[in-house]
Amino acid sequence: MKNYVVFLFQLIVWSGYTVVEWLSMHDKFLFKVLMFFIFSYLAIYIGKVILKSNKQTWIVTGVSLACYAIIQVLLQTILPIT
Repeated sequence: MKNYVVFLFQLIVWSGYTVVEWLSMHDKFLFKVLMFFIFSYLAIYIGKVILKSNKQTWIVTGVSLACYAIIQVLLQTILPIT
């Protein structure tokens, strides 16, 4: 059950990343990469606090990031932004 809670919290973090990236669409690529690392750190920190296991944290973070990426690709395929 803790894995599911962490997964949901991390999806909220990735959704927040999407909003912040959308708001900063005119920023340089370097700043977007730094912002991604900050949000990744936040997602990993949430996982470590709740799960208290490095291995489970990395697995859940990888799965949540993969799900986020799949959702983003599907949304851009279905609803392309011009």
